[in-house]
Amino acid sequence: MSQPDDADLGAVMSDGCISRMRTPVIASGRDHIAVEANREIPMPPQNSSVPSVDPQQTPRPIDPGVRIGHAHLKVADLERALAFYCGVLGFEVTQRFGKEAAFLAAGGYHHHIGLNTWESKGGGPPAPGTTGLFHVAILYPTRAALADALRRLLAAGVPLEGASDHGVSEALYLRDPDGNGIELYRDREPEHWPRDGDGHLAMYTRRLDLDGLLREAA
Repeated sequence: MSQPDDADLGAVMSDGCISRMRTPVIASGRDHIAVEANREIPMPPQNSSVPSVDPQQTPRPIDPGVRIGHAHLKVADLERALAFYCGVLGFEVTQRFGKEAAFLAAGGYHHHIGLNTWESKGGGPPAPGTTGLFHVAILYPTRAALADALRRLLAAGVPLEGASDHGVSEALYLRDPDGNGIELYRDREPEHWPRDGDGHLAMYTRRLDLDGLLREAA
């Protein structure tokens, strides 16, 4: 099967939306990555009158050392969630709270991800049109590590919703078993981030070369 054309994956549409994918499957060598069709993310049009950066919006910036330390997700089935986050992505369980909750981490940290069924056992994902989490983004240290994540998804038959080059990063988009949006990405070095004439970030969304990414893991 041939690769989708440039109007498919990660393309910025004329109405200001990113179309994740319009064809059902990306062929990548012998592997096939299933992609759900027609999921679009609203994006501001390029000629928006709203300023992209307003220095007055943050009169006293937060300490630059602050980080988002972990995400804690409500899940319907703890064992099913563990099979995905540990069995597929490779996170390790650092602490477990019976059959109701668990903490997961990479590299010996206390926890990067929390999972619990306290208010959600047997439940379903939020209905469209409601507020809440858009996605959790998991940062990989290198392009090779992101390629390994893609290999894991292929081996487990986990479908992608999209794959994009944002200039500052390269990203894979998918859903966990509970329907939570998941982004797996790696950052480029800051000196390679795209910027406009005023020095402001000028991120974009372009199709990610999955074959090239997979060669990193070979």
